[in-house]
Amino acid sequence: MRAAEARRPPLTVTLYMNTSLFIARRYLFSKKSTHVINIISIISMVGVALASMALVVTLSVFNGFHDLVASLFSHFDTELKVVPVTGKMMAADSPLLTQIRAHEDVDTVTESLEEQALAVYEGHQRAVMVKGIDNTFLPMTNLSSTFVGDTEARLTAANLSFALPGIGVAQQMGMRARYDGWLYLYAPVREGQVDMMNPAASFVEDSLLSAGAVFQVQQGRYDNNYVLVPLDFARQLFGCEGMVSALELQVRKGADIGKVKKKLQDIGGTQVKVLDRYEQQEETFNVMNIEKLIAYVFLTFILLVACFNLVASLSMLMVDKRHDVQTLRSLGATDRQVVRIFLLEGRLITLIGALVGIALGLLLCWLQQQYGIVSLGNDNNMFIINAYPVSVHLTDVVIVVLTVLLVGFLAAWYPTRYLSRRLL
Repeated sequence: MRAAEARRPPLTVTLYMNTSLFIARRYLFSKKSTHVINIISIISMVGVALASMALVVTLSVFNGFHDLVASLFSHFDTELKVVPVTGKMMAADSPLLTQIRAHEDVDTVTESLEEQALAVYEGHQRAVMVKGIDNTFLPMTNLSSTFVGDTEARLTAANLSFALPGIGVAQQMGMRARYDGWLYLYAPVREGQVDMMNPAASFVEDSLLSAGAVFQVQQGRYDNNYVLVPLDFARQLFGCEGMVSALELQVRKGADIGKVKKKLQDIGGTQVKVLDRYEQQEETFNVMNIEKLIAYVFLTFILLVACFNLVASLSMLMVDKRHDVQTLRSLGATDRQVVRIFLLEGRLITLIGALVGIALGLLLCWLQQQYGIVSLGNDNNMFIINAYPVSVHLTDVVIVVLTVLLVGFLAAWYPTRYLSRRLL
């Protein structure tokens, strides 16, 4: 019995907390002797609410674009990609890659080889990135869903090899989805010296027919630079028999990609790197994350400016309630208890504004997701989507809540402490 009583908070502390909160709540909602104080309090609350709403909506729009770009890359990038730490190539039959292939969480494996070459078609020429792939790459990435032309296009048939260029490459070289004639590819010989008397002998030349389609993944890095060819053709062109530049993987259905990545990296050690889709496009997503961080910082400054109204509201309230403070002191209230009343009022204004603003922000995000209220333009062919994409992440909502409460509480704490010595 005594132990339970010892753990129970003192009655005076409980009464102190409840009384301070009760008085702060009355001060907030009751009519003041000067009507402008009510107006400034409402303006403070609205300012916090609008800043909170702007944070939620802006971060959710950045998330929407982030998820949209990730979905576009998923047509070309596999779930995991194993690349060498040093150099461009590695032996396809190395014991390390064999062990990775055999891992229980790996469902499908495809080999690829990437290298630059010179492409020539009917007088047009440009440098392209040639990517050699095997038969499992297209089904694994669902790249065929982006084909313009023959959606059943293949890269090999009997002894023939076909090229599948990006739509940007095809346009720049004057090629149609089903072009006529041959696409010639030139790659420097990997071994030996350049013969200045006969420069052509320093290049390997090979040619491909049209696969009957071009791919369009809506990403300039791939659409404007890549040409897909059969893996054996690429090995022969670049003189890399038995080599690969990457091992691309699809994990077992239901497996956690992050955990599988860690397991495979433990197997690979320091010889290979295992990259997920975000790491394969690290530069793109880093830029997007930096933009999101900058937007968050700027909106936090706007929130800080909005909280200046809170300082004005508390200052005027302290002046208005001087007589009440004297009454409270006569009843036994300490200076700390009096200051706490005004601190709690500032926190109540911040909390109510934050909750209202976040609720409105989530409502606007839902309306945008459902109805696409804010469009990207009237030209449907100019943009991939018609309206701004929105994706609400729980972590961002938590960050907004913590940011608003922290800024609001600090905005209430310092002036209350300072002004209490001057006005009370």
